[in-house]
Amino acid sequence: MSFSEDLKAGIARDPATNSKLELFLTSPGLHAIWMHRVSHLLWKAKRRILARMFSNWSRFLTGIEIHPGSTIGKRFVIDHGMGVVIGETAIIGDDVLMYHGVTLGGKENSAIDRHPVIGSHVVIGAGAKIIGRVTIGDNCYIGANTVVTKDIPAGSTVVGETGKILSKKEAVSGHWVSQEYVI
Repeated sequence: MSFSEDLKAGIARDPATNSKLELFLTSPGLHAIWMHRVSHLLWKAKRRILARMFSNWSRFLTGIEIHPGSTIGKRFVIDHGMGVVIGETAIIGDDVLMYHGVTLGGKENSAIDRHPVIGSHVVIGAGAKIIGRVTIGDNCYIGANTVVTKDIPAGSTVVGETGKILSKKEAVSGHWVSQEYVI
């Protein structure tokens, strides 16, 4: 957990923010991530009620709901953030950028691992819904308002309400070739 890395990542991914001080003072996404890191430590220390209370206070202040049981990697950035929901068993890799209105939700009413696993270097567009214990591979882009209910291979771009995958494969000439798959 590095607050300095979070600040650097926020500056790098938000062209509207001009300084670390501005980001520190005005970014609800950054505040929610830092508050999650504290509530997650409480959760792991079996102080679950206190962790949930701290998490609820964070949601009240930021409009971003991150369950204290979820696992979040380094340099995670939530841009804008209002309406983001991250479920208890969600796992998020390093260097992930998430926009407002995203849900990492479950589709089962049980205590099993029921939320998504997000790889590293993933961008999740505004309003995207990733539901169930699906895996999003590294280096993926999930388009705005896309609904994902199945695993997505690394290096894919997923778009549309029906979740079409535009998978990128490198050709011999060094150019990217796109193939479209329907999930």
